[in-house]
This record gives sequence, C-alpha cells and structure tokens, in this order.
Amino acid sequence: MTREDETIFALRTTANREDQVMDFVASNAIKKKLEVYSVIRPHGMRGYIFIEAATKTDAEQAAFNIPYARGILAHPVKYSEIEHMLEQVKHEINIQKNDIVEIISGPFKRENAKVTRVDKVKEEVVVELLEAAVPIPITVKMDAVKVVRRETETSSAQDDDTREETL
Repeated sequence: MTREDETIFALRTTANREDQVMDFVASNAIKKKLEVYSVIRPHGMRGYIFIEAATKTDAEQAAFNIPYARGILAHPVKYSEIEHMLEQVKHEINIQKNDIVEIISGPFKRENAKVTRVDKVKEEVVVELLEAAVPIPITVKMDAVKVVRRETETSSAQDDDTREETL
C-alpha cells in the first residue's frame, strides 16, 4: 500500500484532551476489530487527532460514543498535508559539562544553572542552580535548557586578563 492509497481522517477533539481520545479510539478499534491502522496526535496541534483507516466508516466507528471526540471531518486528509507535522527532525543539542544554562520550562523556569553532568542517551542534564544557597542537583531534559555561557569562553577571557597584567 502506498501513501497515496492510505486514507487519513481528521477527528476534532476538545483541546488538551487529544491523548485521552487517542487511547479511547485505539481501544475501541481493537475491541470492535476495525480496520484502523494508526492513530496520530501531531505535536503542537491542539484539537485534532488523525486516524488512518481503511474506510471512513471504520474511522467513525472507532470514534463513536467517545468522550471529548467532536466528530470526523467530512473530507479525508492527504498525507502530504500533515507530513511536516509527523516526521520529527532531530536537532543535535550541544551542551557540555560546566556550561551555564537557563532553564526554559518547568518549575525552575528562568533560573540559571551550571551543568554538572550530561546524559546524551537519556537526553537529560543534571544541573545545580546558581542562585540556590545549597547546591541541589536537578535532572532536566536537554530541550528544557538553553546555553547562556560556555565555561571555555570565560576561562579564555580570564587568561587574557592575566596576560595583560603581566605585560
């Protein structure tokens, strides 16, 4: 089956309830033995999930009587229209030990911290808050921090200052 032959239907949902609707649709499709191939929730798109099914009837039956589901849109969606939302592009994040970072999400948002350990496999960093009286290690996801200053930049600036003093 090629991508052109696949049939994808958009299901309107209550905003921020997409995950619950997805679970209900998936379990409904399994229970009723419907020809539903996948249920997709694009990251960042609120109020819609996509159902890949053999027919519109299968998609409607999978979404029938589900809380927070508002109904299937009248026309199927072409794969090319939603392709950019589905294929994730992995960006390499360059964070090193001793970097000064700003936490950009979570309970410590807008706090500056020093990186003490980087786990590239789990995509996590362990940081210590700079403003804290007692250094407490906090583990956060790599995408929850942005590098503010590199340790190598500050050390090279200090080297320049010491050279000027000796001259």
